[in-house]
Amino acid sequence: MLLDGKNALITGSARGIGNAMLHVFAREGANIWAFARTKSEAFEQECESISKQYGVWIKPLYCELTDRESVKLAFKQLMADKQPLDILINNAGAMGQDKMFQMTSEDEMRSIFDINFFAVIELSRLATRLMARNKAGAVVNIASIAGIDGDSRLDYSAAKAAVIAATRKMARELVSVGIRVNALAPGLTDTDLVAGLSEKVEQEQLSKILLKRKAKPEEIANVAAFLASDMASYVVGQVWRADGGILS
Repeated sequence: MLLDGKNALITGSARGIGNAMLHVFAREGANIWAFARTKSEAFEQECESISKQYGVWIKPLYCELTDRESVKLAFKQLMADKQPLDILINNAGAMGQDKMFQMTSEDEMRSIFDINFFAVIELSRLATRLMARNKAGAVVNIASIAGIDGDSRLDYSAAKAAVIAATRKMARELVSVGIRVNALAPGLTDTDLVAGLSEKVEQEQLSKILLKRKAKPEEIANVAAFLASDMASYVVGQVWRADGGILS
């Protein structure tokens, strides 16, 4: 198993790609702190079921990622377990409104940056302080091909581009304490985040993809599991595209 005995923190684990990661990382032997925004009996039952299926522990933790005090409280709960933190997956995010940049307000931009960028930075600060104690760890920031190609809405593309730039800087700083930082840039993926795309936009995007389909969330989760594992020990500061084959 790729992640046997590792302890991972996955944000946005209640739905979409994050939920797929919950299943895939547990399947690969990881114990998980499953961060979610809202407490849900169904989610807690799902965590318990996955835990029993794969013989790992999964602990749901709830916080609002744009609220620093809420995040710090969740980390205190995590630290109370007195377990090493080996992996951080910064997955939670939002796409915002489908608007032209001329129609996007500054408040809307700030809201998207708060969850897609500033929350990533704050979580990474807290998590890598713990990892540095053991001089080992892996951080995978979930970016997007929009942050590379700039072909999505302005606020989302800009925030994901910021994540990519931060990933490279973090990788340079943290490699000296044994922490690898990489970004994963998914393309069009079958989640509720892209469900709001118009038929026209979706077809335009599909026409660029060699595989001519959306990614399954599990396919993205599989790449994240590899990047987080010791199998990727020589991968540092990279942005891995998982886009079904989009050629320039």
